[in-house]
This record gives sequence, C-alpha cells and structure tokens, in this order.
Amino acid sequence: MPDESATPRPEGPVRVLLADDDRLVRAGIAGILSTAAGIEVTAQASDGIEAVDLARRHLLDVILLDVQMPRLDGIRALERLQEQEVAAPVAMLTTFSDEGYIADAIRFGALGFFLKSDDPHHLIAGVRALAGGGAAFSPRVGRWLLRRQARTRFDRSARARALVADLTPRQREVLAGVGKGQSNAQIARSLHLSEGTVKQYLSALFTALGTENRVQAALIAYEAGLHEEA
Repeated sequence: MPDESATPRPEGPVRVLLADDDRLVRAGIAGILSTAAGIEVTAQASDGIEAVDLARRHLLDVILLDVQMPRLDGIRALERLQEQEVAAPVAMLTTFSDEGYIADAIRFGALGFFLKSDDPHHLIAGVRALAGGGAAFSPRVGRWLLRRQARTRFDRSARARALVADLTPRQREVLAGVGKGQSNAQIARSLHLSEGTVKQYLSALFTALGTENRVQAALIAYEAGLHEEA
C-alpha cells in the first residue's frame, strides 16, 4: 500500500541498493526491479556491514534491507544508516510478517516493509513511492499497522479510565475542566471554588495520576472521555 501523497522526484532512474544474504533471492528481487522502467539496482550487498558501506559510497534513492543477514542484520544496519544520516529512505525485506521486526524497523526510521512473498507489482510500486518521498508497506504489514494503532488507542483509553476511576468526584470534576482546556479561574467559577483550592486539587491530581504537568493530565482526561461530559 504505497503512500499516494508521495511527491514527484527529479528525472532519472530510481537508484536502489539491495541487501540480502541469499544470492538467489537477491538475484530474483534485482530481476523483478530491473523489469520496471526507471528503476536501477545500483548496488548489491550480502550483509548489513557491506550495505552500510555501499550506502555511504553511492548516491541512492531507495535502500532495501533484508531483516536477517550475517555479521549485521537489517535492523542494526538501519540503525547505523540513521546514525550516519544517510538520506535515502529505507525499506525492510523479510520472508514472514513478524510484529517485533516491524515495530523495530519503524522505531529506527524505516519507511517501508515488504514481504518477499508479495506480488512483484507491490514491490515495484513501493520502491517508486519511497523514491518520491512517500512510504510503502506490504498489504499484510499495512493491516498489522492498523490493528496496532487501534490496539494502542484502546490500551491508552483503558489505562486513563482506570486512573480516573480512583479519583474522588471533586477531583474528577477538576480534571474534566482541565481536559476541556479551562483555566484555573474558569474551573473555580464553574465549581464554586477559590482558585487556591483548584490549585490544591491540581497538585493532588498530578500525584494521583502520576503526571508532571497540566498537559499530561489533560491528555488523560481526554483519553478517559471526560472532555465529553457536561
């Protein structure tokens, strides 16, 4: 699922670095890419160390890294490329969809993730999207990302609701005001309290919620749905 927001790139072939320790697999992927107009496999590597070295020596538009390689695996190679500020976008290649690999790759700045079993058209379209400034993921990886995003939202909401459930009714009212973006004065007026009392409630709230400031408390209020309460 290539990112359709990718921007046009300058004229000329898309220069690709391909790294995979399996010579036959590497040749197969290079062959697929070579059938596409405007894509050129500029360099090939058999391990992560060689890939990082070639990335520094060549002018590249896209880097494809196999996840599992000897000497230096794809994830560690990606980390080194980021440390050395190599500009070309990086996509990961693997033979299976592993959530741990996907999470690590995204954390270290990968803009694409392809399964070697994907349709060749997905790989070609993904390389073009990456070269144009977009992102591209295998359809199966894209579905995992959507599930992960939904699960993360659910987990944050559940945690926030559990924290709010332990508050006193008055603390909950004060937190609701914070979640709505109200100032101390506005909260004081709506609850018929003094501003000093509101400050005391806020201090106790920060301790109860394990937050350090008003912004963090407001996020918990929002995730717990307090901003929707009358």
